[in-house]
Amino acid sequence: MGVAIDTPRKTPRQQRSRHTVEVLLEAAAQVFEREGYDATTNRIAERAGYSIGTLYQYFPNKRALLYALAERHVRATGARFGELFVRLRAEPPTWEDTLASLCEVLVAEHRDRPRLHVLMHRYAPRAPEAVAVLDAVRAEVVDELTWHLRRCGRGGSDPARTAALLVHTADAQLHGVLLDQEDAARTLAGSLAALTR
Repeated sequence: MGVAIDTPRKTPRQQRSRHTVEVLLEAAAQVFEREGYDATTNRIAERAGYSIGTLYQYFPNKRALLYALAERHVRATGARFGELFVRLRAEPPTWEDTLASLCEVLVAEHRDRPRLHVLMHRYAPRAPEAVAVLDAVRAEVVDELTWHLRRCGRGGSDPARTAALLVHTADAQLHGVLLDQEDAARTLAGSLAALTR
C-alpha cells in the first residue's frame, strides 16, 4: 500500500473558492518566508483572515500548502520560460547572452522570498502529478537549450546531454548555494558558460 502524500484536499471550482485559496496561499507564502518551517497553519489562517476550519477545507496541513505553493511556482516559471523562448527564437542572441537571459529569468523567479523557495525545495511533497509537471518544464528547457547549443555550435557531440547537464547544474547551484546571493544570475551564467567552452 502506498504512502499518502500531503496535497490539497480539493480544487476550488467557484470564483469565491478560488479567491479564498489564493488568499490562503499568499498568506502561507508570507508566513513561511518570515517564520520558516516553524510556521503553523493557525498563523497562516490568522494572516489570511480566515478561520482554521476554512484553511482545513482546502489544505490538511502545512506540507499541503507548501505543495500548492511549489506547484504554482513551477507553473509560473514554466510560463516565464515559454515567453523567453519565443523572444530568443525571434532574435537569436549569442550563446553567452542566451545563457544570461535564461539565468536572469530563473533567478528572477526565485528572487522574492528566498526562504520560502528553500522550504519548497526541501520540504514540499513530491506527488506524481507535481513531479510530472516539473519534469515537463525541465524537458522543455532542455529542448530549447539543445536548439540553442546547436545554433551556436556548442555542446560537443551530444548537445541534448549537455543541455540536460546545464539544467540540472543550474537547479543544484541555485537551490543549494546561490538562492539569496545578489549576483546569482551572473554567477550562474558564468558557471554554465564554463561548461560549454
